[in-house]
Order: sequence, then structure tokens, then C-alpha cells
Amino acid sequence: MNGENNSSQVTAYIDDFFYAGATTTQTKLVWSDEFDGNGAVNGANWFHQTKLPTGSSWYNNELQHYTNRTVNSYLADGTLHITAKKEAFTSQGFTKQYTSARLNSKFAFKYGRVEVRAKLPTGYGTWPAIWMLGKNIREPGGYWTSTYGTTNWPACGEIDIMEHWGRNQNVISSAVHHPINGNLNIGEYIANEQYKAGVSDEFHIYAMEWTEQSITFSVNGINHLSYAPAEKNQYTWPFDAEQYVLLNVAIEPSVKPDFVQSTMEVDYVRIYQENTLNTPTLTNIPNIKLFPNPVADKLTITRVENTNATAEIYSTSGQKIHSCFLKEENTLIDVSNFKSGIYLVLIKSETGVNGYKFMKE
Repeated sequence: MNGENNSSQVTAYIDDFFYAGATTTQTKLVWSDEFDGNGAVNGANWFHQTKLPTGSSWYNNELQHYTNRTVNSYLADGTLHITAKKEAFTSQGFTKQYTSARLNSKFAFKYGRVEVRAKLPTGYGTWPAIWMLGKNIREPGGYWTSTYGTTNWPACGEIDIMEHWGRNQNVISSAVHHPINGNLNIGEYIANEQYKAGVSDEFHIYAMEWTEQSITFSVNGINHLSYAPAEKNQYTWPFDAEQYVLLNVAIEPSVKPDFVQSTMEVDYVRIYQENTLNTPTLTNIPNIKLFPNPVADKLTITRVENTNATAEIYSTSGQKIHSCFLKEENTLIDVSNFKSGIYLVLIKSETGVNGYKFMKE
């Protein structure tokens, strides 16, 4: 890398803790918000969508007003807080009993990998979502509509990276929405879910990988849905144009009377696209294991071969951040100061080069 090796494409092989052997080349960080600092949300990155799209309410009979107030969305202690509250609030001529926030990213992209590390709200009737819509959507009050809005939902395409319903605690759902065959105005969807304990108590990484061929969803690297229609047309695949990210917490009509407030905390939003790193052709190096994975403080690399070997750790943007010689058995690497996220490890020896990934909690 950085010109010190022959140029070829790195194929990152991921161990059993990650993606069941899948590979990705979407490792170039093209946009992110780390939510550092305190106070208001960064207006250069996010737009508060507050206009009632139907004139009187939001979709799905939701009960909230979305606001741009800092009581509903703000930065604190390195995370974004989106807080749904029970309170009477009047806006646009209507009084509602709940408030929350809905953020549109001011960055749109075509094909890539989205990673969002978040801790979800709790409470029967809460409905947090991390999702995407086509930049071309025609929707009253949307950030992109005034400039690019040409297409109604569902023809614009919708990608739901994470949805969680408080009435179904710890069940994470993902979906793609597209028009039903032959009618651009009627939607259908493909969805699947996985159980993940403690989603309202701990941070987890919700990810989506989008290519020309497929869209795949995961939680902490465990896939639960892949959408790859054999025939791609305007009905099955409106996912060939730019989309943007949305973060929000809605309130369903089923909300319990004793609900007061709850918060979705977001540690970061990161978007990656295709990247070609410079490295020799990858070959198989046996008996290499990285653990624990995910890792909090100390990463152990185990090898049982006698050839000389080195380990190089790179960020997903391609920056080398650590290198060392590997011992014959176990090498302990301190990663306590690494930021949370996914890292690429290149193991180089006399027999070749191999790539692995680990996740820093």
C-alpha cells in the first residue's frame, strides 16, 4: 500500500465471526458523521424533515410531530440522540401528543456499504428506523424533493437497513420496498429479521451492502437478508440510482399510555464505496486465527507455521495504522485506542499474503 507493493485488488477474507466467508471491496470511506461534540446536529450533514406530508399527519397513522428542536435531536458525549417524547406540541395547525426527529442526510450515493452503530429506544409503540430513499422521491418537505423530486414512492425505491418495533423487543427487521410488477404506484416488499439481545441496552452495528447485483443486510456482521432479483427492471430494481440515509423514531398508535420518552443513540454513520488497495496477489496462509472478534482491547493473532510473517492493520479508508512481526504462536496487539468499526489485517509471509477483518467494539 501507499505505493510500496505491486498493484492488485485486495480481496478481504473474513473469519467465521464475519459474513460467513463473504468478501467486500466497498472499503473506501466516502462520507461519515462521527457525532463528536455537543449541542445541535451538524446542519452541513443533516436536514430536519418536519413538514407533515399528507397535510395533517405522517404515514402509517403515526402520532408524532417531527421537530428541529434540540430536545428531540442533539449531540452529547460523542453520540447523536434522537428522542421521542410524550408532550403536546402544535405545528402546521395541528396539535399532537408526541414529538421526535427525522433526519435526512445531505449526502446521496449509488452503490456502497452503510454502517450505523446505534443503541435503540425502548417502549411499546416506539418505531426507530435507519433507512434510505431514492434521491428522486417526490415527497412534501423532503430535503431532495425541491431539486430532484420526479418520482413517487415506491417507484423511487426504499431500503430499510434497520427497523425495530417496541412491541417486538430485540427483533431487528430489514427490507426493500419496490413497485409491484406492472404498477409503479403500488408497493411490495421483501423482508427478514433476526433476534439480537440487548438492542436497547448496547450498541450494535447495523449494516447494508448495495451493489449492482444485490442488497444485503446484517447486524454485527451476521447477515439476515439478501435481495438479488434475477430480472432487474423498474419494478423489481429501482435501486440503480442515488439514495440518501434517514434516521428517525416514530410513534405508533399502539403506544402505551405510560410512555414518557425514549432515545435512539447513534455513535456514527459511515458510507463506503469501492476501493482498490495496492497489495500482492492474495494467497492462502494456513493456521491463522484472530480473536476475540469483535474485540474491545487486546486482539490476539495465532499462527502455527515457521515462516516469517508480519501483520499490517489498515482502516477501511486504506490508512495503515499498525504493523508488527508475528510470533510463532500468539501475538497480542493493543487496539484499545482504535475507533469502533471494521479493520483490515494483511498477514504477509514467505508463502504469500492473506486478508482478514476484525471489528473493534
